[in-house]
Amino acid sequence: MSLISIRQIRYFWHYFKMDTILFLLIISLSAFGLVVLYSASAGSMQMIYKQMIHFAIAISVMLVIAQIPPYQFKRYSPYLMLFGIFLLLLVILFGSKSGGAQRWLDLGFVRFQPSELMKVIVPIAIASILSEKTLPPKPLSILLSLISIIIIVFLIAKQPDLGTSLLIGASGFYVLFFSGVRIQLIRNNWLNFGLISSFVVGSGYIAWNYLLIAYQKKRILTLIDPSSDPLGSGYHILQSKIAIGSGGLFGKGLEQGSQSQLNFLPEHTTDFIFSVIAEELGFLGIVFLLTIYGLIIYRGFVISFQSEDNFSKLLGASLIMVFFTYVFVNIGMVSGLLPVVGVPLPLVSYGGSSLITLMSSFGIIMSIRKHKTPRYLSKL
Repeated sequence: MSLISIRQIRYFWHYFKMDTILFLLIISLSAFGLVVLYSASAGSMQMIYKQMIHFAIAISVMLVIAQIPPYQFKRYSPYLMLFGIFLLLLVILFGSKSGGAQRWLDLGFVRFQPSELMKVIVPIAIASILSEKTLPPKPLSILLSLISIIIIVFLIAKQPDLGTSLLIGASGFYVLFFSGVRIQLIRNNWLNFGLISSFVVGSGYIAWNYLLIAYQKKRILTLIDPSSDPLGSGYHILQSKIAIGSGGLFGKGLEQGSQSQLNFLPEHTTDFIFSVIAEELGFLGIVFLLTIYGLIIYRGFVISFQSEDNFSKLLGASLIMVFFTYVFVNIGMVSGLLPVVGVPLPLVSYGGSSLITLMSSFGIIMSIRKHKTPRYLSKL
């Protein structure tokens, strides 16, 4: 009887095309996140139940997406991109406002943020453009990719949501990087470096004087000197640094952190949950967290580089780099190394929409793993 059950489970697992190693790492980190979230919310089971529902929905989405062969993503990538741009235009024209930003579409029964979809759509579309020919890509493909990225970044920045727009722009540039694009304006390396440096400095000047709005400038200035406004814009960072520094080697213990339990630390169940981990579980808890993140990233790159076509390689590697970027930005943000941009800690922070987007990315990576055979290439 037990042998029959094991065979049935193995058949079910193989049928739904789940990568065992990656799946177990995701579940392990998610379970760790639930424990930390329980502590950060002062034992609120209602929040835990909601997060478990979010996980159930997100894993179901991942399961469904894992069944779709990569060539289908490539085939429908132009339509996905056009659909995403259409939704972003609807946000600008008819989107609902909250906190001074217009980022959501309210359909009555649900309100969602189209920019979340672009976190997956942009890498798919750019990977499709650049993998049409042999790598490295031709100048026309590079130009088309850059135009697509700039349009998406502009539409999201208009909401305004500069942090998300830059992160989504980075997801497109990751595909360009993995495709082998070289930035070389002229043959002389030193002059080439000088021109690129001048472009970066000029872009920064234009952005600061003409593109960034007041609160975005304030975040950058707060990063440089958070103590200049300790009860205002610098409050989050200062409290976060206190929480991180007070954890020591072993931490204060679950539900024992003063910064989170006494509500000194804002957003301690979402954006600043890393500070809770550092305070309550200490350096060892952070090492465990970063180890799981590192294993997930490593496994994702292994799956991507073992695929047998350029589209899957570019798409898988860029999605893993996006995952790494969100981890890096969140930890840098709460540590005072980067401006506060409202990026959740993947698989740990409370929330539903970002979790579903993240699991969708993992579903694509699992699809790449289980559809490695090049037979589908003949269908393109």
